[in-house]
Amino acid sequence: MTTNKILCGLAGMALISSMLLSCASDEKEAPSYAWVYDNIEFDIPVVQEPSFAANTVNLAAIGGVADGLTLNTAAIAKGIDRLTAKGGGKLIIPAGLWITGPIVLKDNINLHLEDGALLRFSDDFDLYPIVESTFEGIMTWRCQSPISGRDLENIAITGLGTIDGNGQAWRPVKRFKMTDNQWRNLLASGGSLVDNGAYWFPSEGAALGYVTAKGSNIPSFDTFEEYAAIKDFLRPVMVSLINCKNVLLDGPTFQNSPAWNIHPLLCEDVTIRNLTVRNPWYSQNGDGLDLESCKNVVIYNNQFDVGDDAICFKSGRDQDGRDRGVPTENVIVKNNVVYHGHGGFVVGSEMSGGVRNVHVSDCTFMGTNIGIRFKSTRGRGGIVENIFISNINMIDIPTEPIRFNMFYGGFAPVLDDGNSSTDLIDTEAPAVGVTEETPIFRNIKVKNIVANGFGNAALFMGLPEMKLENVSLENAVLRAPKGFTMIDVNGVELINVQVIQEEGPAMTIFNSNNVDLSGFVFNKETELPGVAVSGAASGNIHLRGSDFSNLEKELLLVGGASEQSVVIK
Repeated sequence: MTTNKILCGLAGMALISSMLLSCASDEKEAPSYAWVYDNIEFDIPVVQEPSFAANTVNLAAIGGVADGLTLNTAAIAKGIDRLTAKGGGKLIIPAGLWITGPIVLKDNINLHLEDGALLRFSDDFDLYPIVESTFEGIMTWRCQSPISGRDLENIAITGLGTIDGNGQAWRPVKRFKMTDNQWRNLLASGGSLVDNGAYWFPSEGAALGYVTAKGSNIPSFDTFEEYAAIKDFLRPVMVSLINCKNVLLDGPTFQNSPAWNIHPLLCEDVTIRNLTVRNPWYSQNGDGLDLESCKNVVIYNNQFDVGDDAICFKSGRDQDGRDRGVPTENVIVKNNVVYHGHGGFVVGSEMSGGVRNVHVSDCTFMGTNIGIRFKSTRGRGGIVENIFISNINMIDIPTEPIRFNMFYGGFAPVLDDGNSSTDLIDTEAPAVGVTEETPIFRNIKVKNIVANGFGNAALFMGLPEMKLENVSLENAVLRAPKGFTMIDVNGVELINVQVIQEEGPAMTIFNSNNVDLSGFVFNKETELPGVAVSGAASGNIHLRGSDFSNLEKELLLVGGASEQSVVIK
């Protein structure tokens, strides 16, 4: 062999090797999510993700038909069973429109929707039997969820496809949430009206359930037969995962759910990332994600546009939640966007088992009714503590960018801010005895907030018998027509907070103790004073590092407050 031939051979081998290396380098490496655990204020173990055997089953290869007509419930169950017999693996839903009844997951199953796959659940209610479940924190009977899993390990829903719950077949609609044209079209579709035409239900059975349950979402009957009589009313959450471990939701769009969209309950090691979660803005109970009594969870890189709370943490309601006694704890929420929802990040109102050790950062809320929302009421019990929230940007918030409300659904103190300083009137809500039913919110740190809205700058409201305690807000710019209100708080600190209000006091402090304002800046051009302090319990109010030189103009003391209650430094 000549030297030239040898050199050519070597060059060819080098080229082939180069091409092989190039092909290998083109393979996408799994992204690193180590950044999720950066700067966390509490100890949390790295959340364990599920792992699966290399087995795959393609739905189209086992009799599935993507024609938008054929019911694929049996084919999907067959695919799950085949994988289970082999030790688990990936059930592939290829591109196409797939109609199905409820899907029940099993151990070691990854339900994978390829790009272009649309999995839609049938509106035939006969496919969804009544099962024992939970709804809004209470053990009860509901129709089976479109996707469910109980007591499982290593489960996932992945891919770039879409899961549609056909929720309009289940959900009621309130008249005031629709335009006249939308309402006319809704009535033309059928259904039944209740409450003098203010509330539409998609069927007579659903309307009967509402009337029979006396307006409650959770009927309380003595027999199963009574629940069966109003089956249409017992709409389920779309994805129900109960007592599962090593759970991954990564990639798909979840939309149009009958009630809540995604509901992990009593789960551990849960990863929720890269999701799009959608519901019509008028969808009743159309929450995005409700994490209930779960431990060791990461939630990041998701988008929400829903009809109720977007990212909501719960732990059971009232006695049921206290008896369960399992908090939601050790949770990281990072880099999420919420477009519409009743709250961007929410705790409550069903939090009777407690919520603790939560980090929320680098999120954007655009047009949510409330931005950061904590809600509870007497009767719940439970402790919410060690919550750390930072780097949140909010625009166009209709009410408050930040709200703590311990009178959710109850009777709160009334503050009438009137048109002049003499019109500021307070009405105290009487305290009641502290019991296991008294909710406790404490040790909550919020910082680096920029927000504008159409209502109040913020509301911090505890209970007179159990004040909101040890809460701090640092480095915030809050722009709104009205100012910041504190009611029944103790140990609240504001550091470098700017309130740009259009009218009234920038800060109203009522029945509160140990409030420290440092570097507080506000709009001094309004008719009322910048800071109003009232209530017999008020005391130890410290105002530091701000220009309060004209006290007659900038500080108002009413009710039981006196000059000794406030210290200017």
